[in-house]
Amino acid sequence: MNAPVIRARGLTRRFGHFVAVDGIDLDVPRAQIYGFLGPNGSGKSTTIRMLCGLLTPSEGEVEVFGLHVPRDSEAVRLRVGYMTQKFSLYGDLSVAENLAFFAAVYLPSRAERERRVREVLKEFMLDEIRDRHAGALSGGQRQRLALATATLHSPELLILDEPTSAVDPQSRRDFWDTLFELAGRGTTILVSTHYMDEAERCHRLAILDRGRLVAEGVPRELAANIDATVLEIETADPLAARRALERRAGVKSVAQLGTRLHALLDRGIALPEQVARDWLRDAGLEGRVLRVEANLEDVFVAATGFGAERRQ
Repeated sequence: MNAPVIRARGLTRRFGHFVAVDGIDLDVPRAQIYGFLGPNGSGKSTTIRMLCGLLTPSEGEVEVFGLHVPRDSEAVRLRVGYMTQKFSLYGDLSVAENLAFFAAVYLPSRAERERRVREVLKEFMLDEIRDRHAGALSGGQRQRLALATATLHSPELLILDEPTSAVDPQSRRDFWDTLFELAGRGTTILVSTHYMDEAERCHRLAILDRGRLVAEGVPRELAANIDATVLEIETADPLAARRALERRAGVKSVAQLGTRLHALLDRGIALPEQVARDWLRDAGLEGRVLRVEANLEDVFVAATGFGAERRQ
């Protein structure tokens, strides 16, 4: 029971000379929500497809439930639910017809199929729209239908590839409430996202950048161990202050938040608050500078190099 549900070592995928995923090691614990965070093109979807057995690795190995992927992909498939970021159900079929079709793929007994369709219609609040064509649903309704379909066979592992990219904030919040309920019942969930607030909800988090795993751990621990000093700066001219700071060596990132600036500096800079004040004075500016705790966006910037270093 303590063995990881997913174990990957040296996972690599090349497309010609392009390395999409570069030597990733992963251990995904049972009954937790494990997040993939990364910008577009970071390798999240490619990694997920290899974990599902939909794409063969160029190098490395993957085990799911102790079974080798892709060799044992058929046995793994029966224990996994997969939801893509693109709505992939049949738009000209009704909600109930879509569920019945996919239930027939996974469940051998007609009685069991009918029971599970009734259960998920109720669980995902789809009963009132059961006869509506899937193509006519709103973004939130499509999302609930897609998740209902992915969980019809009560999978032990649920893999979600950016599942909330096309829904409103309330639907996203309701969706995550459902994920926590599933995890509480013992389902292991692997979810990719580019939303910081969603990443903070995960029990553990892997940050990918340009095909590599650049940070991994519990979100709060990642923030506590960030490789940067985080400063908050209040000044009368934040735009001029941002431009002045971005030119300085040792500044990883400067973001403007209304009238405040949020800056990441190299940890090796001694007395960073005083140094930042001196930099502002050199530009003819005054400002209030405080050291603050890092948030997950700071971790992401420090780990991926987004900000001053990446703009060069």
